[in-house]
Amino acid sequence: MMKTVILCGGQGTRIRDVSAELPKPMIPVGPYPILWHIMRYYRSFGHQDFVLATGHLGYKIKDFFLNYQSRTHDFTIDLGSRETQYHGSTKDHVDWRVTCADTGESAMTGARVKRVQAFLKDEENFFLTYGDGLSDVDLDQLLAFHKSHGKILTVTGVHPPARFGELDTDPSGLVTEFNEKPQAKAGVISGGFFVVNRRIFEYLSDAEDLVFEKGPMENLVKDQQMMLYRHEGFWQCMDTARDFQLLNSLYRSGDSPWDRREG
Repeated sequence: MMKTVILCGGQGTRIRDVSAELPKPMIPVGPYPILWHIMRYYRSFGHQDFVLATGHLGYKIKDFFLNYQSRTHDFTIDLGSRETQYHGSTKDHVDWRVTCADTGESAMTGARVKRVQAFLKDEENFFLTYGDGLSDVDLDQLLAFHKSHGKILTVTGVHPPARFGELDTDPSGLVTEFNEKPQAKAGVISGGFFVVNRRIFEYLSDAEDLVFEKGPMENLVKDQQMMLYRHEGFWQCMDTARDFQLLNSLYRSGDSPWDRREG
């Protein structure tokens, strides 16, 4: 089991037309927050110890976990004795260990990682991801790859989903293929789903404006300390209302590649 840090503190400005009242990790996919799906995915590989780097509206994330059973189950409560009976299966998720760490309202990603260092003092390596992306990346293979090369950072490279329908034609202009939601065929981007060695903290500071993806990652590249793990499968972030609709349509259809049964 390894700890997983999830960045949950951003402002989520591009998705406020979906909900301005919730932090982005709490926006639902189906009946549960996207953060719940991410955590459940890590738990399916045996990793159930989470550090949530909260910030904007972070109290709503804290409230969700402090009242986890009532947020995720039907229940009957005796208001006199306060005895509560929860209905349905409660075996999933009860072994999750969740640390909610307030990393500041306006801190950028690098500062947020630095500010949870105290919760990782016994970790040689840890997972790091964003609170708004889902994937079916094989975490066992990702971790094995990270341990094999000995560098500080492993980043999962994914093909970015195309935003619009893709058309293929023959030379006359006759459409021969249409893909409504294709993935880009060339190039990769960082999909998050990092594995990080604790030496990363040598590259970080508490500066409020420190962006993990800029200075620290750029310096890791210069020092030849970053490796790419290529993932050819499913990956989807939730940056916009369109992304929100896509993930929810996949969930409703039962075609949700990230939905693994917990081990």
